[in-house]
Amino acid sequence: MEENYYIARDKTEEGPFTLKDLMQADIDADTLILSPNAADWQRASDLPELFHYFEARGYYFPTEDNLAGFGWRLLAYIADSFIMSYPIALLKPESFDAIYKRAMNGGATVDDLSTMMQFNLLTFLVMAMYHTICEFSPLQGSLGKKLFRLTVVDADGRRLSFFRALTRNIGKIVSGTALFIGYLWVLWDDRKQAWHDKWAKAYVLVKNR
Repeated sequence: MEENYYIARDKTEEGPFTLKDLMQADIDADTLILSPNAADWQRASDLPELFHYFEARGYYFPTEDNLAGFGWRLLAYIADSFIMSYPIALLKPESFDAIYKRAMNGGATVDDLSTMMQFNLLTFLVMAMYHTICEFSPLQGSLGKKLFRLTVVDADGRRLSFFRALTRNIGKIVSGTALFIGYLWVLWDDRKQAWHDKWAKAYVLVKNR
């Protein structure tokens, strides 16, 4: 079958193109294309034969085959906890160990509890900014995620904007309430999204699957 692809740009139709020519035509994910296998125009990101073309340009489209499950995400979380443990330890108050021991023995004062809450909040904010910056950067995910070939994208396979990455990571404070049900949501969600993924309209994928 002859490969005849057409491109719609600026209200004009260009083509026909072979698939090879199409990949050299400076298309992006939103370019409208008429495929020889379709009766109507489609976004370039919806054509399976172009997936590898876009992956080479940093696009990773969410599909049923590449959504990261809870296990992979948990491994990345553990790795990030180790990676960030040292810089977070530098922020710990000198009296924190003594405060923690008093709390474990049931003798914590109101000031002790306030100090612990402040440190926990600071830890959360540091981790949230770490993940936000990594997801917004060309890494498209934390160092722990990179270790396990995971990447964070939006619904169109693109890198998250700073605001969307920030929304996702601040939202983790809600996902972590009520026995971490927002995180566990990945286990039964059809799109393997946690609550904070859904709010940011983001997906965690396994690359090159």
